[in-house]
Amino acid sequence: MKSKRAFLYSALLLGCTLNSVHAQSELSTELPPSFTVTDERAPEEISEVSRLYLDGNLVATFRLGLSKAHETQTIPLPVGRFDVDYALCGEITIVHNGHQETHQVSSEGQLHHPEGHSLDAVGTNNFTDFFLVDYDDAAVATHRHGRAAVCATPNT
Repeated sequence: MKSKRAFLYSALLLGCTLNSVHAQSELSTELPPSFTVTDERAPEEISEVSRLYLDGNLVATFRLGLSKAHETQTIPLPVGRFDVDYALCGEITIVHNGHQETHQVSSEGQLHHPEGHSLDAVGTNNFTDFFLVDYDDAAVATHRHGRAAVCATPNT
């Protein structure tokens, strides 16, 4: 009788251990919080290369042209962060008065709990200002006018 109890007790412990390991493995495969960013080429644009930085680190590059009008990327948030600084940098080539012009665009701002949100990269002021916006929740992204320091090209 004692051996049956010992066997049942051992089986019960093994089952609890396996369930605990399984639960931990499910937790470890859980994806970090993320959000999406969509960049779309305007009708007068010929091409665009945009870079998104979070807290000074490059997290995405978007390349648009005549054969690719839009791109959406999923951006994971840095571990433990829900408010992050962002910078959006790019080179946009447009047709203006029949001539090609390339504009260096950038700006910076802050994202406030962007997890699960869909943001758009938006250019304004004749393609001189470039920032993120969530049309469903304006409080998610704040924008500071002016050039982003991380976007400065090195003088080499």
